[in-house]
Amino acid sequence: MVNSNRMKQLAHIVYDVIGAGIEVHKVLGYGISEGIYEEALSIELSELGYNNETQCDLPTFYKGILLEKRFRLDMVVEDDIIIELKAVEKILPEHRAQLFNYMRLTNKPIGILANFGKNFYVEKYIYDEQTNEVSFFQVSRNDNDYCD
Repeated sequence: MVNSNRMKQLAHIVYDVIGAGIEVHKVLGYGISEGIYEEALSIELSELGYNNETQCDLPTFYKGILLEKRFRLDMVVEDDIIIELKAVEKILPEHRAQLFNYMRLTNKPIGILANFGKNFYVEKYIYDEQTNEVSFFQVSRNDNDYCD
């Protein structure tokens, strides 16, 4: 479980991730492959001083047996935020399901679904490992303003 101070830190990071995504979209526009957006976003986040990893393997098990096939997370920022990138016309329910499953499998508290389509679009989610539920996450720059 993530404590209140860490949630405030994560809210600031999410705010910066969104700003970095806006910058990438402003520079590159739309219609480019997801991998290009991913690399550009990684550069922006590194320049902001955030640790981030791209194309992270997530071990997958079936009845306790490690499978050869793995899930691959697009990006993990500061070890607690999963970013699932898309470059599609419209976010679909299966895109959200993909992110939610990653959050549940990793117990990462924050998930961001970022679409670099014609208009840059972001959805932010918080995962509660106690209830195993994912819900919308509203964030702002204000230290006291984050809620689910």
